[in-house]
Amino acid sequence: MRSINFRACRCLGTAIVMFCSAGIGLAEPRHGIAMYGEPALPPDFVSLPYANPDAPKGGRIVVGESGGFDSLNPFILKGTVPWQLQFLTYESLMGRSWDEPFTLYGLLAESVETGPNREWVEFTLRKEARFSDGNPVTLDDVIWSYETLGTVGHPRYHGAWAKVASTEVVGERTVRFTFNVEDRELALLMGLRPILKKSQWDGLDFTQSGLENIPIGTAPYVVEEFEAGRFVKLRRSPDYWGRDLPFRRGTNNIDEIRIDFYTDASLLLQAFKGGELSLKREFNVSDWETQYDFPEVQSGDIVKSIVPHQRPSGITGFVMNTRQDQFKDWRVRDAMIHVFNFEFINATKTNGQQPRITSYFSNSVLGMRDGPAEGRVAELLAPFRDELLPGALEGYSLPVSDGTERNRKNLRAALRLMEQAGWTVQEGVMKNAQGQPFTFEILLKQGSAENQSIINIYTQSLQRLGVTPTVTVIDSAQYQERTTTYDFDMTYYRRGLSLSPGNEQRLYWSSEGATEPGSRNWMGMESPAAEAMIDAILQSENRDEFVAATRALDRVLTTGRYVIPIYQWNISRIAHVRQLQYPETLPMYGDWVGFLPDVWWWKE
Repeated sequence: MRSINFRACRCLGTAIVMFCSAGIGLAEPRHGIAMYGEPALPPDFVSLPYANPDAPKGGRIVVGESGGFDSLNPFILKGTVPWQLQFLTYESLMGRSWDEPFTLYGLLAESVETGPNREWVEFTLRKEARFSDGNPVTLDDVIWSYETLGTVGHPRYHGAWAKVASTEVVGERTVRFTFNVEDRELALLMGLRPILKKSQWDGLDFTQSGLENIPIGTAPYVVEEFEAGRFVKLRRSPDYWGRDLPFRRGTNNIDEIRIDFYTDASLLLQAFKGGELSLKREFNVSDWETQYDFPEVQSGDIVKSIVPHQRPSGITGFVMNTRQDQFKDWRVRDAMIHVFNFEFINATKTNGQQPRITSYFSNSVLGMRDGPAEGRVAELLAPFRDELLPGALEGYSLPVSDGTERNRKNLRAALRLMEQAGWTVQEGVMKNAQGQPFTFEILLKQGSAENQSIINIYTQSLQRLGVTPTVTVIDSAQYQERTTTYDFDMTYYRRGLSLSPGNEQRLYWSSEGATEPGSRNWMGMESPAAEAMIDAILQSENRDEFVAATRALDRVLTTGRYVIPIYQWNISRIAHVRQLQYPETLPMYGDWVGFLPDVWWWKE
């Protein structure tokens, strides 16, 4: 089994200090921009530190996904899209280094410049930048892309665009965005919007794109062939315009990437064992230890690699929709968390080897600390004392069971909480004072076998409380539609979080997302405290303030009791054919966007 550790100089403490040290506005065009301080790489850097500039080109890989797709446009709300397309077939003005918390280097743009307080940002296009059809990228394409995505594109693009006061051409290849608010992160966010070809959409409705119009991008890969719901084949273009850029050296090495779709996630392992797939990420530690001993592993034809990382755990589990009456009361949500017997589930599913997520930013320096809030964290939360839920100021931890199936202590606590919320067990059924039973629907996507198994154990525990939920399993298209419009009571939920939380936090947790379809605020939370902590994060100018604001936000989110957390994955487990290789030096973010297949290569 291959296991690689980070270089000592990449310890998280050093990275966070570098990220959060006080910064100054750029005074002239630069090759890169960091959220705070200076970019780690000099203007003449050879390649990203986690890429092998001498990696060979060639090879073909097949990856597997569960579900299906009915669109190839990843930039609109409508449809289900292979998630890889956004990152492999499209580019932005700047590219992100995943070995720094939040630093960008020139990609389509050769330079970036900001005002003294980052009240504006300018990008200068490279002369050689081309779309995959050979046409040059123009400022007209850039401005159209920003306006289109910011108004009719996916809602994730709307928030930052609303903070742009004006867009103007200030040079032959230079565009300036001026902001209407003080927000240091906006200068970086403007560098990360995908650039599309304006003329492709003349006379067409961008919001209705499905399989008929594949957006034309500038990245190394193009869609060569696809069959709706079954597969997509990407081909590396030999004429890719940016192959000699330092940012691209040693990346995008695989000639062909095919994405195959399976109706059930449980079929992926069998397909991998049967030689149909080139790699398989394994999220279950028990399966990793017991299911990967087949002959190809024993012979070395299949390699088991472990990739560590330094990013936060994020949140993974089952979210409760507070837009629905059943989950408006925090005591009901707390009761649902008590009923969820994580220790027994963990023992059943992973032999007790998978650690639990303890907060949204756990596994990192940004996570809330045990015990009462102290120092600057307490000061930030103090104005919201009356609205904060129990535990935010006093200290909070998830309930722990004795590991047995009965979970008696936590069930008794759940009964007390439900009673406080107006629900009691009457003739074996949980009912309110009007005799109405407490019930709800758990929505799952077809193919999520492990989630269904976990929910089966959970529903058995709920029945001991007099609660019988309905479990509904639907296909990926229906699931996409229902979650986009928040048409669910409880469902599986996963949000990855970075070492540089910023404006995206509004998309996740703001009150606007509680009503706007397509946001990532699936729980429907509306918390002035959370929004104030996000403001504090965005306005931070030093390390201590940034960390304190994030830890305070973590307390608000965790004690909101919106999600029943399950496992955290503080390492990635990837089984792959021996021909697939990756550099010894790993990025700080580990197996994240920009790692696989980006810096891997094929060696015969």
